[in-house]
Amino acid sequence: MASAVRRLKGLVAATFTPMTTMSDLNLPVIQQYVDYLIEKQNVRNIFVNGTTGEGMSLSVQERKMLAEEWVKHAKNKMDSVMVHVGCLSLEDSKDLAAHAASCGADAISAVSPSFIKPSSQDALVMYLKEVAAAAPSLPFYYYHIPSLTGVRYQVFDLMGKMQKEIPSFRGVKFSDVNLMDFSLCIHNYKEFDLLYGVDEQLLGALACGAHGAVGSTYNYLGKTTYKMMAAFEKGDLLKAQELQHTIQKFMVYVFDMGWGLPEFKQIMSLNSGIDMGPARLPLLSSLQPEHHESVKSKLKQLNPL
Repeated sequence: MASAVRRLKGLVAATFTPMTTMSDLNLPVIQQYVDYLIEKQNVRNIFVNGTTGEGMSLSVQERKMLAEEWVKHAKNKMDSVMVHVGCLSLEDSKDLAAHAASCGADAISAVSPSFIKPSSQDALVMYLKEVAAAAPSLPFYYYHIPSLTGVRYQVFDLMGKMQKEIPSFRGVKFSDVNLMDFSLCIHNYKEFDLLYGVDEQLLGALACGAHGAVGSTYNYLGKTTYKMMAAFEKGDLLKAQELQHTIQKFMVYVFDMGWGLPEFKQIMSLNSGIDMGPARLPLLSSLQPEHHESVKSKLKQLNPL
């Protein structure tokens, strides 16, 4: 395990990728984005180029440019920048991992390849070992998101293998609803960071002992979620439940509308006043101008700025 590195705790915003109207990277927006997360959402940790950031739809060069820009503007302002380096190609993942180390990132993470899936748990760990070895000085986090990858190995089973095989292994970004698997990981691997990734049921994960949380809603619901975590830490369970329920009501509204990642990006634009631009194809938003006031009203009730 990587040593002499502080534990990663609290909220981690899975950042969106700012785009122009022509779906090119809009890098100048990132400086304003960093300040907004710190000042308006109480977020000081970020996860870059993940699924929220449309990382898998970006070229390797675009992902490098984004990582460099986030690191540059987060320096001396944020606590950590974790860069997702997972790709369908092992060589691309290793290239991105080495680049993340060279540009000053604080940690890396990788999702399982999902088009040609690992043939076994051991094959997945071997793949992740090679990725992590390309940046041996950086803490490595496995990104578990079976709803997108279709790779459903129990993380509890994987952690022992990763602990043995990956010297820089630090923890897991656990984006799944299986709280039994999550709880087993926490209580059997206490030296590792277990970060929960299903925003609307974070309170349940906190009760299991989650060390922190990574999610896209913390871009615009960070302040509310921070209050929920603070209430839980103080032992005010009723307040924490109330805040979690408030967040869940907003998520029910979003899901009932049939919205997902491309709409979440627009919601971020509406709440922050920062133009995130459109999602990149094959993602396409169905959030229309007539929805804007309703979204703004619900967000204001949740997370007044």
